[in-house]
Amino acid sequence: MDESAALDALADTLTKLSTNSYSVDLHVQHIRLTKSLEDKEQLLVALEMAANYIATPDDIWLPLIHARTAASDINTAEGAVEVLDIYSKAESDYMSFTILQKHLEFLVDRHEYFSGLEVEPDNLGELFSDEWTREAMASLVSNGAGDISQSQVLWDQYLNWELEILEKASKDEKPLSVNLIEEILLARLQQPHANNQDTYQSYSSFTTAHKPADEYESLLISASKLRSRAVRAYEKRETSEAALTAAGHSLDAYATYIAAERRRKDPDYFILCGLYERALAEASRRQFAGEVGAERALHMFWVGYIDFVNLQGQTVHLWRRATRSAPGSGEVWARYIRFLEREQEFGARKDGTDADDNEDIEAAYTRALSTNLFARGGKSDPEIEADQIVPLVLACAGAEKRAIEGGRAGEDALTTLIKVVEDGIAMVRQASSTGDPRFRLEKFLSEFYLSLADVPDAAVQLWASTASHYRSSWAAWVAYTDVLIRTDHHDLARKTFQDMSTKNLDYPEALWDGWHNFEHAHGSLSSLEEALNKMTQARTQLETRRAREAEKAYAAAAAQYAEQQAASASAISVPMTGVTQDSAPVVGEAMDVDISAATDRKGKRKAEEERPVSETAGGKKPRFGKSFITVISDRENCTVFVADLPSETTEVDLKALFKDASCGDVRDIKFTHMPETLVATVEFHDRDSVPAALTKDKKRIHETEISVHLAWRSTMYVTNFPEKFDDASIRDLFGQYGLIFDVRWPSKKFKATRRFCYVQYTSPASAERALELHGRELEPDRAISVLISNPERKKERTDADANERELYIAGLSKFATKEDLRKVFETYGPIKDIRLAEDKSGQPKGFAFIDFESETDARAALAANNYELKNRRIAVTFTDARVRAKNKEGTAETGLGHRADARNRSVRVRNLPAGTQEGLLHQLLEKHSLVRRTEIFTALNEAVVELENPAEAGKLLLRTEPIILNGNVLQFSEEQPGPSRSQSTAPPPATGGMFVPRTAGSRPRAGLGRARKPGLGVTQATPSSDAQPLGQKGKKGQDDFRKMLG
Repeated sequence: MDESAALDALADTLTKLSTNSYSVDLHVQHIRLTKSLEDKEQLLVALEMAANYIATPDDIWLPLIHARTAASDINTAEGAVEVLDIYSKAESDYMSFTILQKHLEFLVDRHEYFSGLEVEPDNLGELFSDEWTREAMASLVSNGAGDISQSQVLWDQYLNWELEILEKASKDEKPLSVNLIEEILLARLQQPHANNQDTYQSYSSFTTAHKPADEYESLLISASKLRSRAVRAYEKRETSEAALTAAGHSLDAYATYIAAERRRKDPDYFILCGLYERALAEASRRQFAGEVGAERALHMFWVGYIDFVNLQGQTVHLWRRATRSAPGSGEVWARYIRFLEREQEFGARKDGTDADDNEDIEAAYTRALSTNLFARGGKSDPEIEADQIVPLVLACAGAEKRAIEGGRAGEDALTTLIKVVEDGIAMVRQASSTGDPRFRLEKFLSEFYLSLADVPDAAVQLWASTASHYRSSWAAWVAYTDVLIRTDHHDLARKTFQDMSTKNLDYPEALWDGWHNFEHAHGSLSSLEEALNKMTQARTQLETRRAREAEKAYAAAAAQYAEQQAASASAISVPMTGVTQDSAPVVGEAMDVDISAATDRKGKRKAEEERPVSETAGGKKPRFGKSFITVISDRENCTVFVADLPSETTEVDLKALFKDASCGDVRDIKFTHMPETLVATVEFHDRDSVPAALTKDKKRIHETEISVHLAWRSTMYVTNFPEKFDDASIRDLFGQYGLIFDVRWPSKKFKATRRFCYVQYTSPASAERALELHGRELEPDRAISVLISNPERKKERTDADANERELYIAGLSKFATKEDLRKVFETYGPIKDIRLAEDKSGQPKGFAFIDFESETDARAALAANNYELKNRRIAVTFTDARVRAKNKEGTAETGLGHRADARNRSVRVRNLPAGTQEGLLHQLLEKHSLVRRTEIFTALNEAVVELENPAEAGKLLLRTEPIILNGNVLQFSEEQPGPSRSQSTAPPPATGGMFVPRTAGSRPRAGLGRARKPGLGVTQATPSSDAQPLGQKGKKGQDDFRKMLG
């Protein structure tokens, strides 16, 4: 953006801020624009404007504090007070250790300066005296004590200052100072904090230096008893603190930690208050950084904090902070208004509360509306959730209603109440297109009209207006007819039932039930029969309309499937030539959806319908000729994703939804509870069932409208992202476009260079919005690829057929080079890569790997087998990816052989969370050690991790800090040969718990190689029948035949 455009945008933002001064988004935009103009004065103005209206994180306050400190003469009392004032304002917003630490440093510095003056300024008074400074520092330390993981940073600074004061104290002053420090140390020992042992050691040293020797032992015993409870309290939270750190202090991690603390039998007030303060500060930082969901989390934390403090019977000191921090939260304002109502009811405000200057309910309600965060300016403005408006209005109206009932209201209270609710209803209807489907304000006002005010006609008019506004809502019309019946307007109720029985309502069956009940209670036989006839006609029309809509939807879905099948058939019939591993996908193309993987013996589900396209009569693939795409499992096309489900939905409900014959049989249903919704995946036996299943979109379960779509339509294939990106980075990047259902990472067990993932949203709309990331450079010269993952028009997975395009070349001369190999093999087709194996000293090992760009060319290159190169006959075969991993290091340096060497650098990981992805475990452990590969044993919730060398394995085994994955503390142990003890209840993996490559097929013997000798100290085991694999007992292997021939 050039300077002219930036100035225009700045002017537009300032105009919007003039009417929406409490909008965080506008303030963030204002700050960003002033930064882009590189105008320091304008930037300070933007920062100060934000801090004046809303609570801001330390990123906003720190530049303001720095500017105020630089502009003030801190060597004068007036200048120092100015700086202290801005520190006080900053600390009243959120807990910030950076600000608290700077404040402490300022106090120490000014205390030292003013106490060193020979003549103190006349207007200084008690400011920066020993006592004043001590109280100020103690207050700051207390504010940060709730962060049990790092509160020692502030406390140590305070203790050091007290010790310095003690050293400078006169002989008469020393006893008082000693007693004071002892009290400070003992009080600290009783607070849960991370370094309690260090504090205890400080107390021991202090007692040795300043207390009588004969009292030392008794004092230490007493202190040990005092601190025991705090030590246990911290130990209970140590795992949660580690999990919080491992999650990068994410808001989800804070919510999990808080929920666990709230569930305790006796929640710790000190711990929870500190935890809420930390969560609020983190949510604010993320909100200003533009993180999706941060504002909602901030509101949630404030509501939970206020409710917890109230439940503990403590005086609430949070109202000014809460309404400043979350001015758009109706729930926060509602709690504040109820607090004011309680205070007014008791007749006097309790001491210590911080309600704004004895603010009353009317003033608080007016202040909430003045933020303009509850009123939508126009249709072009973002919609506002009804759940933010309704609690605020109900709190104010409820207070007025209770005042009227209690005889405490004024003469105009009735008019005020009606106006408040009517204005609230208008705000809700204007705020969003859906309004409030629960009609909470309408129900409140209707009941008030019918009971307290005794104006039933007003209630009828209210529901008539509501039904007219929500024309297709069955609930509105049922409520309207109910009030007509209640007020004895039976004829009008019957006419309404008749008129609306054939209208296009979202759930007309409910209206028919109401009509049926009405006629039974208030109608005649003829009116009942007439109603039944009309309902029968209406039901017939409805079923016809629904059948017609279903037919159209089915036809559209079937046409889409036909197009996809045609594309798929075309792709299957064309040989795979010219497809490179790293070719960039075209925007219109789609990737393979990894909804379910085939199961091998480690517990993964195997594709049931996988068959080769062409086979020889003997059941084996021909060695030469064209290669065709294999028909893969059709699970992607047989699965639909069902979102927006009510929380009480069961498997029976979904099976009933898809019970139509055209939907076919359901194979599997899996529910997933998301933070704000319930979703499910429904897999059918046949893909032909899916078009009919898609017609169930927008249907209702338990009166809640649901969404049904193909699973792959909400799934993104993402690749070419920065190497530093992990699961959290991907979720942060894609989370701004919608609710993420899952992120799936590839296993790196057989290929460590795989760097792609699948991001699945709960709705296709979110996936479509995320397409704007496609081609964006997240790093210089690295454009991320983001595509809808359509299995019907997929680009071949970059490593799916790697074995079919990679050749293993053995028997090479030590003088053979890459260029020699290229000259021989490029005659068969384009070569992607040549890797000549070398040992650590750089000497050739005698073998190489060649990657062709085409499987066809790789097959043709097999003709080079037995070719003479540099006076040696070379062997050419296909590479097995698992064998390749074995050959990378050649002979194990330990002399123990490959299996023993791999075991020496491997560790077993236990206590894995159920369903752990190998890719995620690999990511997590890479942050602590150099990982080669991981392999998970699903049935055991265990894994084996092979590290780069034994030293890396030892580092992981000796690690003292816990490594936490999804709340589980991982347990590490040495990998033992054979099955581990923990596997006694299950058969050992086929690999024996190690990454042992599959036995390669017979290879042509080439070159002049010698038989490899076993390492020193290794004895050759005698083969026994017990060691043979199942089904091969009695069979002779190649070694047996060699012995016979030898």
